[in-house]
Amino acid sequence: MQQLTCSIVLYNTDRKALQKAISSFLQSEKLLSRLYLIDNSETDDLKSLANDERIEYIFNDKNLGYGKAHNIALKKAVEYSKYHLILNPDIEFETGVLENIYQYMEEHEGTGLLLPKVFYNDGKLQKLCNLLPRPVNLIGRRFFEKSVWVKKINDAYELKGFDYNQCLNVPNLSGCFMFLRCEVLKKVGFFDERYFMYMEDVDLCRRIHAVSETIFYPGVSIVHGFEKESYNNARLLKHHIISAIKYFNKWGWISDPQRDHFNKQLLALLINK
Repeated sequence: MQQLTCSIVLYNTDRKALQKAISSFLQSEKLLSRLYLIDNSETDDLKSLANDERIEYIFNDKNLGYGKAHNIALKKAVEYSKYHLILNPDIEFETGVLENIYQYMEEHEGTGLLLPKVFYNDGKLQKLCNLLPRPVNLIGRRFFEKSVWVKKINDAYELKGFDYNQCLNVPNLSGCFMFLRCEVLKKVGFFDERYFMYMEDVDLCRRIHAVSETIFYPGVSIVHGFEKESYNNARLLKHHIISAIKYFNKWGWISDPQRDHFNKQLLALLINK
């Protein structure tokens, strides 16, 4: 039985950034761990980075998509691991971060998913706690970002008043670092493979939130070299739009009672804090 498994999905990934992510995970010697590198690239050039006995490299020989690739590891992990970490290849963190989170999860059995505090490379805080989206949130943010009405809507969606210095049970947390309880995954399932990329993390997070707490935890922090690639890449923007359509087709464009309930619950909680 492993204490912690982790998966990183690769697609022509920058080797230097990936090495930092791998080293960050493997530097924990107190936890029994295993790392899966799931490679969607055209070639297996990144295989050479699987140079530790704790790493299992899986080459798909084609781009399966983000969620489907992670599911390869998740299906293995839930059979023999207590926790699983979904990790982006542009993440790095210091020694002790995983042990701290592991201890929190051990002490809070009602938590199914955890996201720590996240910073950009320049030290600026990434605000990654959100309400569950309505179509206007995604459309407005992408195409009418400077409009006054969009700013007002997005301030609420992005929980502008939240100071990120306290734990918060949030139904929509970023998928860049998802520390997951495997017993909860067995209940809700894995990533929905209908999404090629984008929105699969929102979908999984809300399903976990329906049966357990999904916690933003400021006790430790990580660095995420994040860029909004779909804003500058037409192909990725197309994937983002297609995924958003699939998401709202699944959960509801106008009527989404669960979304409304979760969002109202979170806003009430913030008011009372």
